[in-house]
Amino acid sequence: MNILLVMIGGFFGAITRYGIGEWVHINNGFPLGTFFINLTGSLVLGWLLTFISQRRKAMKRLSLFVGTGFLGSFTTFSTFSVETIYLIVNKDYFLAIIYVLLSVTLGLVFAFLGYKLATLNNKEKVDVL
Repeated sequence: MNILLVMIGGFFGAITRYGIGEWVHINNGFPLGTFFINLTGSLVLGWLLTFISQRRKAMKRLSLFVGTGFLGSFTTFSTFSVETIYLIVNKDYFLAIIYVLLSVTLGLVFAFLGYKLATLNNKEKVDVL
């Protein structure tokens, strides 16, 4: 059952990622589609894992379906890495540096924002999974 949850979540995550990637076309060299996808995924995963950790009940299936499956397929470190290499190969060094710095910094900020959103009404310390 767990594998099926990850598989179905991954299917929808991959389709959503593809659709957004096709919808967001920027010809200035900056990979805006992947950038947007990864930031959105960081926000949602930060919220989801915090939300789940606040509920002591078994929410493993939700974590597998949305966290591992959907968001695992939706976000992509490998595409981020390859796009950065392409920018370097094309001698777009400034864009490559900006892409890496913004992706890592804002990815952490968005994950933290997701965490904060999930803990707005909770004063207790949250143990993230």
